[in-house]
Amino acid sequence: MSRKWTAADMPSLAGKLAVVTGANSGLGYDTALELARRGAEVVLACRSRDKTEAAMREMRAAAPGAKLEFMALDLADLASVRGFADAFKARRKRLDLLCNNAGVMALPLTRTRDGFEMQIGTNHLGHFALTGLLLDRLQSTPGARIVNVASMAHRWTRGLDLDDLNFERRRYNKWDAYGKSKLANLVFTFELDRRLKKAGGKVLAVAAHPGYSATNLGFAGPAMEKSVLGKLFIEVGNALLAQPAAMGALPTLYAATADDMQCGDYVGPDGWRQMRGHPKKVGCRSLARDPELGTRLWGLSQTLTGVRYL
Repeated sequence: MSRKWTAADMPSLAGKLAVVTGANSGLGYDTALELARRGAEVVLACRSRDKTEAAMREMRAAAPGAKLEFMALDLADLASVRGFADAFKARRKRLDLLCNNAGVMALPLTRTRDGFEMQIGTNHLGHFALTGLLLDRLQSTPGARIVNVASMAHRWTRGLDLDDLNFERRRYNKWDAYGKSKLANLVFTFELDRRLKKAGGKVLAVAAHPGYSATNLGFAGPAMEKSVLGKLFIEVGNALLAQPAAMGALPTLYAATADDMQCGDYVGPDGWRQMRGHPKKVGCRSLARDPELGTRLWGLSQTLTGVRYL
């Protein structure tokens, strides 16, 4: 790119339909806002109706005429994921963009309704199931894309222990678990890309990461632990080191709309250590693109979620 890409460079999205998970705050909010600003109809897939409706009022004030809809989705509950998919498909015959953005970070050991460790369950398994359940709508829509939001944290763990993905036997470390969930996001993206190509599909599967962005994501863990120091650590980091959430959303928006995106691309900030800056295509650790690991994670994810596709 000869100059820095911004949301103003997005093409018109009139007539497009997008689903953004976790769209009521942080990166998801800015992602949904910019998609709507460019004319897309955006389904905000979130847990809380009240918080999401408040977010939609703010979006409409910033982008009059924005086409927005709340639909309930709790990624930590596979019944909710199936309910969302059923409700969506009952009313919609197409889907241009699925943005798997929602996530949790560095929580004390907690389990989803289905018994999964909360971070792998929400960040990976919930999105794996959602993607599979919506894939038919994506495949029937020309030019459709799936964007999985990963993280620099995929480098913070030694790897994925598929014999104990849910920390049922090993000692739990909340940051290691977060890193594993983000590594799983990338392994899933690239395995999905391989399977789509093999099936002859035209859906684009790509990934993006926001660098270090100031959002509320890091506050849930300290709140659950009642840790004043943990809360202070996040506050200081957000204030001194992080870029605004609107900047952090740019890699996702680029991955979702730029015309030079290709299957399996990964987008992040162009600044020092990819912590901040404007979007560009970036590399990741080689383990994320390991086809053997991808095959094994895919099979385990199908078994755990009961969702089989491709």
